[in-house]
Parts: sequence; structure tokens; C-alpha cells
Amino acid sequence: MKRAIWLTILAVVAFAVIIIARMPARWVTGVLPASVSCAEPSGSLWNGSCASLVYNGTPIGHVRWDIHASRLLGGQLAAAFDIQRPDGFARGNAGISVDRTLTLRDVQASLPLDRALLPDLPPGLSGTAKADLSLLRLKGNVITAVQGRVEAHDVVQQGSRLGAYSVTFPESSGEPAGELRSLSGPLDVQGTLRLTPEPGFVIEGQVAASPGAPPRLLEQLAYLGSPDSSGRRQFSLAGTF
Repeated sequence: MKRAIWLTILAVVAFAVIIIARMPARWVTGVLPASVSCAEPSGSLWNGSCASLVYNGTPIGHVRWDIHASRLLGGQLAAAFDIQRPDGFARGNAGISVDRTLTLRDVQASLPLDRALLPDLPPGLSGTAKADLSLLRLKGNVITAVQGRVEAHDVVQQGSRLGAYSVTFPESSGEPAGELRSLSGPLDVQGTLRLTPEPGFVIEGQVAASPGAPPRLLEQLAYLGSPDSSGRRQFSLAGTF
């Protein structure tokens, strides 16, 4: 009798595992938050895709995911993701733990600097952001750790072309801070970008006009004060997200 009971229990568990493993993605789209919609879901809950994912009215793109089931035993929901858009892409591995810490690893992305995607961007700013990050960790809205490189190309602010810039974040156990450098354009910038717990940021460094910089930009730099012997001016900028 006991053997029959155990065989029945095992059969029920095996059946449940098969059902969950093969659960179509379309079965769970109905329980998504009101702010999220998934058009044309395909595949399974564990390995599936949305032809068009929309968050808070903003189109995210075509999304594929592959959930790492083994990570559930450690109390973390983790998955590989791949987002494709007409104007860019993002891919990597994401995991969220029971304390709601989001950890992204091996992230590669190329996305437009668009306020629809990044509402905190200053008005009139455009360009393309590229990222190659081995680690990005967030607790709520606060970035607590970041390693890798982020670049901004073809940056334009209110019609003024500002060129390209990079921020490189080394491995660190403290407050995330990266080395800021200009790559091209009318400004020669050297400094640091520090991410703060507010959440916010502090940028400090030196700036000088590159050869051929437009007169309007030279006038704006004059507001930073007198240059040093090398023609550089100190600047500082802070803000919150």
C-alpha cells in the first residue's frame, strides 16, 4: 500500500513538473501587471518570447527569455534575455532575489538616448548609448554596483553637437565611480562620474575647447571661470534620478 501511495505521489509530481515546464507563455500574459503587455507570446513560460513588449505605454521591443530554473533553488529568479528593436538591442542575464535586488550580468546594448526609454534625460538631448557591462546591480532605483564601460555617441543638446564620451567603471566595493572621457567632438573632457544613493550622480572634472569648437560653445565655457595654464576649466555637475 505504501509503495502504491509513493508511486502515485511521484506520478502527480512528475505530471506537475511537465505541465509547468511546458506551460505556454500565453497562459501567463493574463496575470501581468496593468503596466505591462505582451503581444503575440510564443514558446513556454521558461523559454519564450513576446513579439512586442510594452511597459507603461513605451514599446520595449521584441523580447526573448530563457529562465534558469536551477537558480530558483537559491531563491533567485534569473533568466537570459534578448531585446531587439528597430533602433537598437540589449542582451544579457538578469536575476532578481527575494529582497528585490536586481542583478544584471554580461550586458551588451546599443539604444537611442530617448526620453521615452529614459525619462530622466534632459530635454533636447539625443544620441546613441552603448554599454558593455560585466555587472550592474540595483536595489530599488539605486545603482549599488557597476563594472564595465558605457559610451554615448553623436550626442546633441538643443541643436549643439557635443560628440562622443565614455565612462569606464572598474571593479569596486564602494560607491560606484567611473572615469569620464571625451572620445570626439568640440569638448575635451576628463573627470569622474560618481553614482550616489539618493539616487543621483556627481560629475567632476576638467574641460577645454577642442580645436575648431564653435564660438557659442567658447562663450558658454567662459562661465566656468578662468582656465588654468593648460587651458582647462574645472566643472562640477550633480543631479538626481
